[in-house]
Amino acid sequence: MAANDPGTRPTVSVRDVEATRPRLEAWLAARLHGDAAPRLSELRRPEGSGMSSETLLFDAEWTEEGAARRSSLVARLAPVPDAVPVFPRYDMGVQFRLLDLVRRRTGVPVPTVRWFEPDPGVLGVPFFVMDAVEGRVPADIPSYNMAGWVFDATPEERNRLERASVARLAELHGLEASEEEMAFLQLPAAGDTPLRRHVADQIAYYDWTVADGIRSPLIERGFRWLEEHWPEEPETVVSWGDSRVGNIVYQGFEPVALLDWEMAATGPRELDVGWMIVLHQFFEVIAHRLELPGLPDFLRREEVASAYEASCGRPLRNLEWFETYAALRHGIVMFRIMRRTVHFDEGVMPDDPEDSIMHRELIERMLDGTHWSSS
Repeated sequence: MAANDPGTRPTVSVRDVEATRPRLEAWLAARLHGDAAPRLSELRRPEGSGMSSETLLFDAEWTEEGAARRSSLVARLAPVPDAVPVFPRYDMGVQFRLLDLVRRRTGVPVPTVRWFEPDPGVLGVPFFVMDAVEGRVPADIPSYNMAGWVFDATPEERNRLERASVARLAELHGLEASEEEMAFLQLPAAGDTPLRRHVADQIAYYDWTVADGIRSPLIERGFRWLEEHWPEEPETVVSWGDSRVGNIVYQGFEPVALLDWEMAATGPRELDVGWMIVLHQFFEVIAHRLELPGLPDFLRREEVASAYEASCGRPLRNLEWFETYAALRHGIVMFRIMRRTVHFDEGVMPDDPEDSIMHRELIERMLDGTHWSSS
């Protein structure tokens, strides 16, 4: 999601992967039994997506009880401070625990987690290792609605992908766990409900982003709008957070792994549904700007809501509010990513800093109430 050029992949890491490999290999040797003697392939980064946590792919070979073993693995690392992280905090332990909980309690496909390392002394930051999942992922750069296998698919195939993805999201929201079991997902911000804490956490994120003094009147107006239109508190579920097709691995058009859980929390089911709808609209804004056809009939709110309710039998409430909130949340992300772009000399801050929010007109229409009447 480069702020200046949608077709150029921005810098997301300053890590020397060649220097990282022997350290990761030594760490894995300590995790396995004494004569395992693990050997790692070259570390590589995934292409086409990923703007926040750092992901390293590799193959590992070792000896176990005299037999040769081999696995394709993924290391998920918190970003180093020098990489100008997108978010102020990255709790890799929370992600590790949640992936394990989802895998044990639901049929939702997620990678099998292997090991968590909280000590930053090993690789400079906390990280965890999980099994790789074979398949294909809708790309962010260039985005899946402009080119690639999703764009080239038939309408029927895209419909199958859409409905299957929404069904997995609904299944996640059916995860049964006690308040005590889900306490580790509670956000640190003040508030007497999960939604209040969620919004307070986003306000804190915005304040952290604009600590350099470059503010967004649009986002600040949006937070006032949220308060003025506050919805009745819906049911609380486990929220994936970054719920979008670009974070799903597919085989054919069926989801086989949900990825990227750094934004997970507890909150209303509409948080994830609104985010899924709006993130596609964000890519449609870019396609329209580039005078490309995009995929206007994909992930439409009516179809997404209908598929969701059919999957779990639960109605979605105040979805327009949650879509507006999703657009604002992503606006803060874009505002932060522009800082990263400037830091790495890959772009310049626009004369009007709010132009770094590529979907600002979408937010404006939502706040004015004209977006849904024109959809």
